[in-house]
Amino acid sequence: MKHLKQLFCLIVLLVACSAQQLLAQQMPPIPTDPNVRIGKLSNGLTYYIRKNALPEKRAFFYIAQKVGSIQEEPQQRGLAHFLEHMCFNGTKHFPGNSLISYLEKIGVKFGENLNAYTSIEETVYNIDNVPTTAPQAIDSCLWILHDWSNDLTLDPAEIEKERGVINQEWRTRRDAQQRLQEAMMPVIMKGCKYEDCMPIGPMEVVMHFKPQVLRDYYEKWYRPDLQGIVVVGDINVDEMEAKIKTIFADIPAQPNAAKRIYYPVPDNKEPIVFIGQDKENPTSSATLFFKHEAVPDSIKGNLIYLIQNYATDMICNMLNSRYNEMLQKANPPFTGAEVFNGNYFVAKTKDAFGGYVGVKENEIDNGLGTLYREILRAKKFGFTASEYARAKADLLRSYESLYNERDKQESNNYVKKYVRNFLDNEPIPSIEQNYTLINQIAPNIPVEAINQMIPELISDSDLVVIYTAPEKEGLKLPTKEELLGVISKVNAENITAYVDKVSNEPLMATKPKAGKILSTKNNPATGTTEMVLSNGAKVIIKKTDFKKDEITMKAISKGGKSLFPTNQMIDISNMDGVAGLGGLGKFSTVDLQKILAGKMASASAGVSLSSEAVNASCSPKDAETMMQLVYLTFTSPRKDADAFASYKTRLKADLKNQEMEPNTALRDTITKAIYKNSPWVMRMKENMVDKINYDNIMKMYKDRFCDASDFTFFIVGNADVNTLKPYIETYIASLPSIHRKETSKNVISIRKGIYTNEFLKKQQTPTSTIIMVQTGDEAYNLKNDILTSMYAQVLEIVYTKTIREDAGAAYSVSVQGELSSYPKPYSMIQIFFPTDPEKKDLAMKLTKEGIAKIIKDGPEQKDLDKVKEFILKKHAENVKENSYWMGVMTEQWRTGVDFNKDFETTVKSITTKDIQAFADGLNKQNNFITVTMTSLAKK
Repeated sequence: MKHLKQLFCLIVLLVACSAQQLLAQQMPPIPTDPNVRIGKLSNGLTYYIRKNALPEKRAFFYIAQKVGSIQEEPQQRGLAHFLEHMCFNGTKHFPGNSLISYLEKIGVKFGENLNAYTSIEETVYNIDNVPTTAPQAIDSCLWILHDWSNDLTLDPAEIEKERGVINQEWRTRRDAQQRLQEAMMPVIMKGCKYEDCMPIGPMEVVMHFKPQVLRDYYEKWYRPDLQGIVVVGDINVDEMEAKIKTIFADIPAQPNAAKRIYYPVPDNKEPIVFIGQDKENPTSSATLFFKHEAVPDSIKGNLIYLIQNYATDMICNMLNSRYNEMLQKANPPFTGAEVFNGNYFVAKTKDAFGGYVGVKENEIDNGLGTLYREILRAKKFGFTASEYARAKADLLRSYESLYNERDKQESNNYVKKYVRNFLDNEPIPSIEQNYTLINQIAPNIPVEAINQMIPELISDSDLVVIYTAPEKEGLKLPTKEELLGVISKVNAENITAYVDKVSNEPLMATKPKAGKILSTKNNPATGTTEMVLSNGAKVIIKKTDFKKDEITMKAISKGGKSLFPTNQMIDISNMDGVAGLGGLGKFSTVDLQKILAGKMASASAGVSLSSEAVNASCSPKDAETMMQLVYLTFTSPRKDADAFASYKTRLKADLKNQEMEPNTALRDTITKAIYKNSPWVMRMKENMVDKINYDNIMKMYKDRFCDASDFTFFIVGNADVNTLKPYIETYIASLPSIHRKETSKNVISIRKGIYTNEFLKKQQTPTSTIIMVQTGDEAYNLKNDILTSMYAQVLEIVYTKTIREDAGAAYSVSVQGELSSYPKPYSMIQIFFPTDPEKKDLAMKLTKEGIAKIIKDGPEQKDLDKVKEFILKKHAENVKENSYWMGVMTEQWRTGVDFNKDFETTVKSITTKDIQAFADGLNKQNNFITVTMTSLAKK
């Protein structure tokens, strides 16, 4: 790491595959974390085991498979994904639906803790947050992984039932982006296996294949040499390894198995161009890909790979900072832009440096041209030393924070890394090893070396251009020649080097005149310290040891938007978006980001209907910077006419075609159904944008934050009271106060009674989307909050069986329960699902029957037991999070209700009779809203 000249030579050659192979022989390997045990059974199955105590008494079980939809034969299209579904519908040791039922009994919720995904190249199953204290839970989860690997029943009757579920999943997913992607693949992947391999598959195959065709795929590709088991959690590693060796030993190896091929993507000398549009696509965008060779798996374990990733991360971060700076101009050339480096679209065998740009309508030249111009500018001139210093400081600070939290890492973070190691050979050094390496690499690679790498990423061939747009009258699509003409035009320009404007001024040149802490009171029962300040503000600090490098703050006051008149509704709606546009004090948002490089501190303001708040966070070493940001957020919001003009331009572009997206009509309809014609839920439209009054918004913002005396500042995390005291006196006790007394107004109300609205909306994929909302007045207390949540979760279990599994009428039914205190206490149950228009009536019937049955008979005890286990398990995890305690403290301040005290006792005390009575009481209030958006089937 000491020889800079050698590194100069290395960095230039990193992208070329031949150079990588040569350099890899000269560079040391990346070490592997000694705390993970990796082994391989004689049948070829690989395993990873690690003990990790967070979350406590929990374990995570994964099985990763190096197969996906790319392995399908024509008659098997969609069956890799279908097989994933079947893993939850019957195995040797868990017949029928007993797998899901067993796991839910121990608090492992289907869809949240128990899930899977199938992609083009891989299939991964997970069982998360398994209580290791549950009898036989570890053995059972290992047997589930075992059965997924080799012992699925694939019952023809279950296959037949699952066809409908997958058809509904296809319907749910088939939006504008999915259709455009399906149209794009044969063009941008022409000549290779990736042309037609989307996992969901064609429905003509899914709905009609013979069961043996699915079994053929399973027996051919689900085999131990392509499978990796990952177990991480509060476990004994030796015992776990012994169990894996015993349980998975009977899975036979397949010595003559089909070869797992990684299909190549051809190069292209001439540019590939795809132009697509869709009637439900509301935005225009362009993407550039500069294809280059993927890093071979054999090199990823070598230090050269870490150096390459560092360099490409720096390039992308610095270029994205330039795009962000452009976004603040009065008339920005795009609605958003970013670059990235990684896999070429969906292919593992080809990488690409890419750029994405959101394009304003009929301004493809400006948007695409600007995206490419900055890429070309970086290629020709590279980056400045000051840009690199900031990017490097931010990166090193993030690694430092991770290092500080090395003993506080949650198990799922390790699981993801080990899965990627198995599937892609991604290196897995320990946090300590990685921290040491990056602190050797970063200081020894100068900006000149980074700049010499850029031309290797951005070649003059292998270019792919993608343009997608709405399909609507009056919008002219560019031709292939016009898109390539934009590239040619930029290539011919006399591009000059970027000039980095840097300020050396401190965030605050002078400190405010400090106030005083008038009193300090310790509360051992809650573990908090409460202070009263000389300006009337209060500070409540709860020190925790959950994370070493995290302090969170929330300053909150009652009042909010409800105190403003409705004739200012456009400004009220845009207050949060506009007030922070200009930055703070002397610094624009761009300058602010520059001077905060290398620090972990942030603050932002927001105004809700009933309160105003400043949310902030920092690492302990940056606590003073956070306090300064909070002070400036209260006292010195900065106006920036250009940033405001940019905001309006981008907002118009975003809103221009919003009605093309069908769910816009659905959202409008359900909002009106619940809140009637209340102006407080107004949706912004394009013709309103020019009516936004910047001066008035700043006036309203300053009104909400001009009086610190009615704010309470909550601080949670690794917060040392004595260390924070001088900062509290300097930056919080000094805030201006006028000692007014405020509370919010009740300006909104929920519709009462029965309301139904079924409307027709033409959709490209015929769908009925159903939303049902049940409300009722309920006392605002812990028990009613738990009852509302339990009732919703019980309904979701019922609907998973009746609507999804039995009727095949929906992919999933979402049921959300919420107890609200504003404008007055009420419970709300929301039921949402899309379905086939032909199954709409059946699905609605089953929905109502589910509610009626609970009212008549109460929930089944086994369903309530599952919900209780999940809630108690989730609560045990939540109490170890700073965010949980911030929520508990601010809620008690807001309503006087302590949602933590007696939580477990209350959950355990609730019976099926309680749920039945709650459901009956809600139902008797007779407040039921049903909104259905239906598209008639195409003839």
